[in-house]
Amino acid sequence: MGGLFLGIDVGTGGVRACAIDAQAGIRGFASAALPAPRVDGNAIDQTPQLWWQATVTAIIKLGEAVDLGGVTRAVVDGTSGTLLLVDAAGRPCSPGLMYNDARASHEATRVAAVAPLESGAHGASSALAKLLYLQTHGYIGDARHAMHQADWIAGRLTGHYGVSDENNALKLGYDPVARQWPRWLDRLGVRTDLLPKVLVPGTPFAEIDPAIARALGLPPAVQVAAGTTDGVAAFIATRANQPGDAVTSLGTTLVVKQLATQPIFAADQGVYSHRLGERWLAGGASNSGGAALLMHFSADDMARLTPQVKPEEPTGLDYYPLPKPGERFPIADPGLTARITPRPAEDHRFFQGLLEGIAAVEALAYRQLARLGAPRLRRVIGIGGGAKNDAWTRIRHRILGVPVSVAEQTEASYGAALLALNGGPP
Repeated sequence: MGGLFLGIDVGTGGVRACAIDAQAGIRGFASAALPAPRVDGNAIDQTPQLWWQATVTAIIKLGEAVDLGGVTRAVVDGTSGTLLLVDAAGRPCSPGLMYNDARASHEATRVAAVAPLESGAHGASSALAKLLYLQTHGYIGDARHAMHQADWIAGRLTGHYGVSDENNALKLGYDPVARQWPRWLDRLGVRTDLLPKVLVPGTPFAEIDPAIARALGLPPAVQVAAGTTDGVAAFIATRANQPGDAVTSLGTTLVVKQLATQPIFAADQGVYSHRLGERWLAGGASNSGGAALLMHFSADDMARLTPQVKPEEPTGLDYYPLPKPGERFPIADPGLTARITPRPAEDHRFFQGLLEGIAAVEALAYRQLARLGAPRLRRVIGIGGGAKNDAWTRIRHRILGVPVSVAEQTEASYGAALLALNGGPP
């Protein structure tokens, strides 16, 4: 297969576009910044037109560095749970309620009373709670489609609206196991006529609008395919593609995701699964991670202490670092407190003990996923700021007992471009 493949990532701070060739080689990246969303208490929203303007800017900038005349297929990813209503022509009828908008607390209570525990639609920030909020607060008007951020950008590219994907639709209540909208949505009074048609990520659904193609410097026959969420796109970007492959994000928190052959759900621990074709991406998040380290050491402190860490010489300290009381996964205990004593006199030993403790939490998380049905851990790919610390990587290899590497590429736009190239999940 020849040609180029375009990935568009609509993130929180901006839009990033990536072009790759048929061998998955990166031809170029370009980006355009987005202003911060409007924040009013639990309400966090943004004008959808800003997403489109940034998308246009990013693609045009990419075209200045890469000849986009060879693009054959494009995929858009967006922030998970970000939702808006649009009319038949795709014009927004509501603000874009952002992924972390939690104004729909009353609606979330209604969802919790009806939705199965394994549903991805729980919580005030779920797309389903947002849809119910928009239905009851005067936003319906001429609305014809409830759309996620990625859906709407793909719709702007094609002029075809009302199409989503199995990953974005998860938080809107879609059942990824049965591959259909569940009947319990009727009990909530959901306007099911607003719900999108759901496709497997990477499935082409329309050609680009000719006028849009001309404006963006793209060929008129570009196929636009169903997208995914930014988190799933970032996983795809790591090239993890075998059951047992896992990706650990070492950022403010510790997030683990593992490729599995069956869905895994544990709502009480925040564990749920995205469908990736005939495989599943199971994941959970711990409160341990970078925020727990920053309770004791600054970034400069950690850079200074890292050369003194001895990864092959365990400290013997049995820590469970947390930034504040409360843990959800791999231990579901809202009252769990950090275990960080005894503290050795030497800062570098305490620091190493914290790194070992977070690695032990990571290992426990993967063991918990295994208990819930995940395949045997095969390898772990690290992403996030903490993954760049070589001493920590060596500690994690020792504690996890499997190969641990650092992802060469983690850009969600690259993952979206791979989805376009492959015509579906890995």
